[in-house]
Amino acid sequence: MGGTGGSTGDVFYRLGFLFEGLNLKPEDTLLVRGATCALGYAAIQIAKALGCQVIATTHKKEKLKLLQDADLAVLDIGKLSDAIPKASKALELVGPKTLSDTLRCVQKGGIVCDTGILGGTGVWNGFDPIKGIPNGVYLTGFYSNQPDQTVMQEILDFFDIHRIRPCIGNIYPFSEIREACMAMEQGKVNGKIVVTISERKGEEIWMQRRA
Repeated sequence: MGGTGGSTGDVFYRLGFLFEGLNLKPEDTLLVRGATCALGYAAIQIAKALGCQVIATTHKKEKLKLLQDADLAVLDIGKLSDAIPKASKALELVGPKTLSDTLRCVQKGGIVCDTGILGGTGVWNGFDPIKGIPNGVYLTGFYSNQPDQTVMQEILDFFDIHRIRPCIGNIYPFSEIREACMAMEQGKVNGKIVVTISERKGEEIWMQRRA
């Protein structure tokens, strides 16, 4: 739980958008719009491991420091198309709220994959694909409710090869699951929220796992 509210398995699978939805390559410059969520952090990690340049955004100034792994961290005030270098690929995690602008942040021949609704809007009302999608730009989507074992295994293998670990924001014992849910709903934790079945303090468990 945490971040976007999905399980760890769901997050792993949803990272398939980088390969299926964006066909990400080492030579790409990837824009991650809405990067300060569990999926955003993971996308930055994977893109950097692959060799990509990464532009990452957040709408909260105090969270810019959390995007230090990106090559360029940008404060998102709603319009980026005239404020950042053109990317070759873009991962839209904010959703329809900023999608029109994101489509104008990529170069001709670029791909935008829409797979998030952080902006609170899930439907692109009044969308005109002829006018809304710039000439030569490709728009894809990625729906994670249809797991594919092959994609899952490819992602897990990639994680193992590049030693990528989930970005864990906090760990709670099961007795504090109420606090964990409140932290998730209030957006207080940066990264995934982990709930253990042990009653021991989460920090002790996390330190032992890292040892």
